[in-house]
Amino acid sequence: MSENELCLSKDRPRTPWNKGKLIGAKPPLRPKHVWSIRTRLMVEGRARDLAMFNLAIDSKLRGCDVMALKVEDVAPHGYTIDRATVRQKKTGRPVKFELTEQTRQAVDDYLAAAGKKPGEFLFTNRRAIGRPMTVRQYARLVSEWIASIGLDPRIYSTHSLRRTKVTLIYRRTGNLRAVQLLLGHKCRSCADKVLCLRPGLPRLGLLRLRPRSRLVAS
Repeated sequence: MSENELCLSKDRPRTPWNKGKLIGAKPPLRPKHVWSIRTRLMVEGRARDLAMFNLAIDSKLRGCDVMALKVEDVAPHGYTIDRATVRQKKTGRPVKFELTEQTRQAVDDYLAAAGKKPGEFLFTNRRAIGRPMTVRQYARLVSEWIASIGLDPRIYSTHSLRRTKVTLIYRRTGNLRAVQLLLGHKCRSCADKVLCLRPGLPRLGLLRLRPRSRLVAS
């Protein structure tokens, strides 16, 4: 590349990847939103999506960890277990979580309908045989679920599902240590960020969130 072409490429303005997009922490779903999405998926008979949504809520895992789940992680004996342990990709730390009865039923129905066997990924990629669904595909599904109940999919993300249950737990108990363990974080400051707590606020009592003034990147 000549010097003139190099100078022109440097002078050419670059468009930021997040221009015009809403930025900032994504809020958790409210209980009424969770039930609305569950009901819609059940009515539409979308067994895979219902199992995926319920697992994401109960496990409180990141999107990459949800997509990396294998059959034996949640159903090692042919049926869904009450408690499971998964090692997180980002931190390498194991995290334990409980599965509610409705989640276990949804996963069992999905395993029976899809004919899943141990060793297979729980949510497979339809285009790449033997590979898990990508996080981007998962994010598109989450946006579809959010939009189906009348919410703005730009405000919520896959991380909203991760934060939903821990937000309810902290609101009821005020126990930040429990939130830290459930999320698999090393320090409490990371749990603070997930809950969007203001620095210096008391840790007990009702959950107080930062005011969600949405910013648009320019």
